[in-house]
Amino acid sequence: MHSISTSSGRNFEARPDEPILEAALRQGIVFDYSCRTGRCSTCKGKVLSGETAATHDELGLTADERAQGFVLTCIRQARGPVAIEIDDLGEVVLPQSKTVPCRIQAVERLTRDVMRVQLRLPPTSDFEFLPGQYIEVIGSEGVRRSYSVANAPRPDKHIELYIREVPNGAMSRYWFQHAKVNDLLRLRGPLGTFFVRAQAGKDLVLLATGTGIAPVKAILEGLDKLPVDAQPRNTTVYWGARHRDDLYIEKMVVSPFRLVPVLSRADDEWVGARGHVQDVMLADGPDLPNTLVYACGSDAMIHSAQVQLQAAGLPRRQFHSDAFVCSSET
Repeated sequence: MHSISTSSGRNFEARPDEPILEAALRQGIVFDYSCRTGRCSTCKGKVLSGETAATHDELGLTADERAQGFVLTCIRQARGPVAIEIDDLGEVVLPQSKTVPCRIQAVERLTRDVMRVQLRLPPTSDFEFLPGQYIEVIGSEGVRRSYSVANAPRPDKHIELYIREVPNGAMSRYWFQHAKVNDLLRLRGPLGTFFVRAQAGKDLVLLATGTGIAPVKAILEGLDKLPVDAQPRNTTVYWGARHRDDLYIEKMVVSPFRLVPVLSRADDEWVGARGHVQDVMLADGPDLPNTLVYACGSDAMIHSAQVQLQAAGLPRRQFHSDAFVCSSET
């Protein structure tokens, strides 16, 4: 076992063959994380002393970040005692991840390349999750793909997913060509740390592109159930898509919030916002020191939004993200 110490004063042990992130989670220490495959940068930390080794390429890091000593804890293993500069979520306790059976309750095509899927869990299931987290769906032959849950916990224990078609993808072929009601699948979760915290009295901004609206919808439903003194001061959603037909937000029913749809390839008839969600947000003149931002969608959008917003005055710890990264497997 190797000892790991963090800049926040937390200490834990990691096995030589265990990613630092997994070791921390196993011992109740929660780092921000998302993909767990080295493709995003949510679990990034800076090694202050000690040696670590990556199990595969850290695609989520820039060359400059690597030169500065940053690593991705989801795929880094300790080779001895390690000190690392990384934030943790304090006393946050995550629901336990587990693998459970589920069946398809409904499938519905929302756009030319997006499917809405509802899964139902066994009536006796004790599966719990926080609005904004994601699950892995396990298909035939063990193929797994990650999808954000698009709803807050419900009494009927249904899980709603928005699934974008990936050309030649094994799970995409299943969802878009073969999936039918009552099909038996398995899911593992919940996973990830994309959930709202410390939002009381703050201006809450949710940035989404494409099917990144799924966890945003779940978060909105979760906020709707909070007591008044735990509510943000206001909530604004900026949802980016290419074309008007890519917007299906009308299917959401939650308490009032401000929705700003943003199209990057709008036709001449579009009278709404155009361009990128982060640019439209900044043009609105937000009170950045009192704003919490949660961004979900493409890694390019998240990186650009983080750089721009922090340069404009958003405190670093008030930006949270969940990057959608495609699997390297078909």
